[in-house]
This record gives sequence, structure tokens and C-alpha cells, in this order.
Amino acid sequence: MTPDEFIDALQAMNVVPHVAQNTSGRRSAVRDAIAGSDGYAISQQKRKLIEQGFGWAKTIGPIRQVMVRGLKKVDQLFVLTMAAYNLIRMRTLGQVRLQVA
Repeated sequence: MTPDEFIDALQAMNVVPHVAQNTSGRRSAVRDAIAGSDGYAISQQKRKLIEQGFGWAKTIGPIRQVMVRGLKKVDQLFVLTMAAYNLIRMRTLGQVRLQVA
């Protein structure tokens, strides 16, 4: 399925597509009318927050190349890594609130 077909299928189901728009000069499957909506902008901001967590887990945490075997152990490692990331975020968010207050 091509990106255009995917976008058309979503719109046929009355679902607004929130995939990233290609802005590097090539043609994008996400039309400007969709990308210009308020919901699309919010979706892209939330996507960035999610991606930051996975990026942290790969660069700082041990998720890039796991050293355990088995789905259960990898799942435990992932949960532990994301819990650590949440603690780091809480520390940062606490500092932001102290500066504002």
C-alpha cells in the first residue's frame, strides 16, 4: 500500500491522518489542508514527546542493543528503562515549575 493509498483509506473511514508530512522538497502524501489543521499540529507536538523517550532509551538507556534474551526479560528491561526516563523527566519538570513559581 502506497502512502497515498493509506491516506485515502483513512479519509474514506472518516479518520484524519496524523502521519508526518514530508517537507524536504519531495511530494508528501499528507495534503496541506490536513497539515494545516489545529489537531494535526497538536498531534505532531505529542509525537515529538513520544519519540524523545524512545531516543533517550536508545542513546542513554540499554535499548539499542539489549543484552538479555527472551521476550519477558526484554519487556522488563524496557519497562525499567522507561521508568528511569520518567524519573528524569519528573526531575526536569520539577525544575521548570520551581522557576515559574
